[in-house]
Amino acid sequence: MINARHNLRGRGKTAEVNMAPLIDLVFLLLIFFMVTTSFVKETGVDVQRPQASTATLKEAGNILVGVSSEGKIFLESKEIDVRSVRAHVERSLAENPEGAVVIVADKESNTGVVIQVMDQCRLAGAENVSIAASRTDGES
Repeated sequence: MINARHNLRGRGKTAEVNMAPLIDLVFLLLIFFMVTTSFVKETGVDVQRPQASTATLKEAGNILVGVSSEGKIFLESKEIDVRSVRAHVERSLAENPEGAVVIVADKESNTGVVIQVMDQCRLAGAENVSIAASRTDGES
């Protein structure tokens, strides 16, 4: 009985699995996920956004400028001066002309600094400049 099974299975040859197609498939999946992944850009400062009942969700691909409660300005996790906001936004708009500028300001930040940042963004050529807010669920 054992001999009959042994003869039916291929006369003693062991089965081999070719790993090359499997490795190729894994690399193709890796490349696919690397290309389709979108990376989230952060401002580099932790802020508490003001709340607004009319806040709307913006699509990804925005240029984020952060303003802390102390009036410090952050772009791509680096602290920058208000005078250099224009140059940084111009460079970012050259890379992504369709990009919108979102100012992520702390609710305790100075309004004058936020207005200066907004003005520098508009001077850089940004047509769509907005201020980030958290959406409130209920009406008051």
